Amino acid sequence: MAENGQYVNGTPSSNAPVVDGTDALQPSIQPHAISADEIALYDRQIRLWGVKAQEKLRSANILLIGMRALGNEISKNLVLAGIGSLTILDHQLVTEDDLGSQFFISELHVGLNRAAAAVSQVRTLNPRVSLHADTDNILQKPPEFYAMFDMIIATDLDLAPLKVINSACRFVNKPFYAAGSHGFYGFIFADLISHNYIIEREKSNIPTQLKAETVTRTVVASHTKTENGKQIEMVSKRELYSPINLANTSPLQPEQISSWRRKLQVPPLLTCLRALWDFQNLHGRLIPTGSREDLEIFTTLATEKHKELQLPTETLRSEFLRSFLQNVGSEIAPVTAFLGGQLAQDVINVLGQREQPIQNFLLFDSDDSKGPVYALHPIFPPLDGPIL
Repeated sequence: MAENGQYVNGTPSSNAPVVDGTDALQPSIQPHAISADEIALYDRQIRLWGVKAQEKLRSANILLIGMRALGNEISKNLVLAGIGSLTILDHQLVTEDDLGSQFFISELHVGLNRAAAAVSQVRTLNPRVSLHADTDNILQKPPEFYAMFDMIIATDLDLAPLKVINSACRFVNKPFYAAGSHGFYGFIFADLISHNYIIEREKSNIPTQLKAETVTRTVVASHTKTENGKQIEMVSKRELYSPINLANTSPLQPEQISSWRRKLQVPPLLTCLRALWDFQNLHGRLIPTGSREDLEIFTTLATEKHKELQLPTETLRSEFLRSFLQNVGSEIAPVTAFLGGQLAQDVINVLGQREQPIQNFLLFDSDDSKGPVYALHPIFPPLDGPIL
């Protein structure tokens, strides 16, 4: 029997930190420098992104919303990487269906809160990480709730709550990720608002110009360093982002539809995701049924979205529509593992301000094992001239 609504290792306890929203605890982050023990523990990843990036990682306070299979993968990867604190928020209860795709729960957890049931098992992966469970409904949280976190990740939600969460994150100027999986298909969306990062490359004979590279990306600074006898250029760039409500209605970039060949390469998954979100908004149901009526409605919505994206009608085949609808709402471990790995790696890069982040929609279709990224933004004039 639960004591104070708290659980440890699948059994009730008063020792596990479970946040109820009104008494939400500010996760504690150790501010001191990284220790020799931590350097030894994280040696392999420090070799990849350096001590400074690991120090930023270990001080990061992240909110993860949703603890289904995709949330399992993301939490596993972030905790093993050595973030400072992770708050897992989910108001839903564990069901028997969850047992087939989640590895932090067992039969003992059926009927218990997902976040509270999983948090103690997540903690065993890396006791250095501060773990917290929040059993509230995320839609009951005020915008100020998000201010304590460095990063917010929302998983397996429909578009309406994603819009609300994204708007709240922008209100408190916090980067936001959304991700979802539907059987063989999935997506990752990023709204980092404005993000600066550094690209390291061997110095070229051609001087780097401080100017706009794309409508969202600008080179803002550049300097060189000597490393192992080579001249390495450190190029600072800035990416600008759009919220999900704008990205969902934005066109593809001109270069992506500039030729018939490029149009043929755009996966119909983008069309189907937009059609699904429209269906959910119009009919108040998260998953279309297998009825002929729902199939006709969804096909009409998908056809409209495909035309809006200026994509060829032949790339939206009935076989794909049927396959997508059959997969909506289901979870397949290899797909959630891929999406969870990609998202966690991007979060690590963003926190360390290294490498190009996702800009801004990654689409994954396991049938062809591809994960293209599309920059979906409202049309605005390109930036010309030097950066002042």
